[in-house]
Amino acid sequence: MALDLFDVLMTTAVDGIIVIDGLGNVRTYNPACERLFGFTADEVIGKNVKMLMPEPHHGEHDGYLANYDRTGEKRIIGIGREVMGRRKDGSTFPMYLSVGEGALKGERIFVGIVHDLTVSKWAENALREREVRLQTLQTELLHVTRVNAMGQMSSAIAHELNQPLTASANYISAAKRFLQRPDGAAQAQDAMEQAGKQILRAGTTIRNLRDFIEKREGHRAPENLSKIIEQGVALAFAGMAHVNVKVRLQLEASLPTVFVDRIQIQQVLVNLVRNAIEAMQGSDIRELTITTGRSGDQYVSVTVRDSGPGLPEDVRKKLFQPFVTTKESGMGVGLMICQSIIQFHGGSIEVSSDNQTGTTFCFRLPVEEQLARRTAEESP
Repeated sequence: MALDLFDVLMTTAVDGIIVIDGLGNVRTYNPACERLFGFTADEVIGKNVKMLMPEPHHGEHDGYLANYDRTGEKRIIGIGREVMGRRKDGSTFPMYLSVGEGALKGERIFVGIVHDLTVSKWAENALREREVRLQTLQTELLHVTRVNAMGQMSSAIAHELNQPLTASANYISAAKRFLQRPDGAAQAQDAMEQAGKQILRAGTTIRNLRDFIEKREGHRAPENLSKIIEQGVALAFAGMAHVNVKVRLQLEASLPTVFVDRIQIQQVLVNLVRNAIEAMQGSDIRELTITTGRSGDQYVSVTVRDSGPGLPEDVRKKLFQPFVTTKESGMGVGLMICQSIIQFHGGSIEVSSDNQTGTTFCFRLPVEEQLARRTAEESP
């Protein structure tokens, strides 16, 4: 009865079952092994099990057994691990091998259970490739929206650059005139210094714009949130002096650093600020207030509040959905992207609005210490 039960077990087992002796020679080799390795039982039984292993294990297996016999040091016995198997045609496949030790009629034997991982590895690789494609598409989308924002601001940017360049040209012309005077050297030097400052101002603007629209992979680092906001607001207002918006920056000086992608957070700010500017164009009072502060012990918050007409409730509820917009020429993806950026950073964003106080966007970001702690806890 026991023998019949053993035969049924060996024949019907889904996983491969191999029994070897202390020298590594195969004693038992079930039908599942024939399907996995391509060798028949007649081709394997009595042969060294290393024929089912690719290099380097093929050449090292006898040494493993000799070392275990001499020292008792276990590498896989009683533990199990993921290894590669070798088929009859020379191809390899991933498998999980569990090995147990026993004795039969006073002789040491080892029982190996082989579980094929080909399908699960294929699924794992397919999922990884999908994640890479999604990440690539997200990077492309973020880049396209930044370029689109700069395209809409192109005339304003040209005006922004024209101001310091024109000023520097005027200072240089003035310096030439001063140099024609016997006592004009000091004034000429001062004019040249002012021209240099204006050129540096233009260079800073170009550098910030280049960084903003550059196609790049996401890169997070410890950052000063106040500096990110100041640069983001400057980008959003590039060439927008004519909009007559009063800006209040209420930035808490003692905030901890945040672990973020600086360009992506600036992208959120540019989107929110420019939306606010557009929303206030028909308002008598145009005030934009940006506030930072702590949100509990683990987060910092950024609030962007405008004095516009507010949003209808039905629009506000769907505002972060794709293709929802209040603009005639808007794509309706800007706020959706803002939400995905903030969530990617482990934060959250929400909106509130009424006819008395305009619209307020508030997003939270984890402080650097909290994010580092969370990352450590999630590490294997």
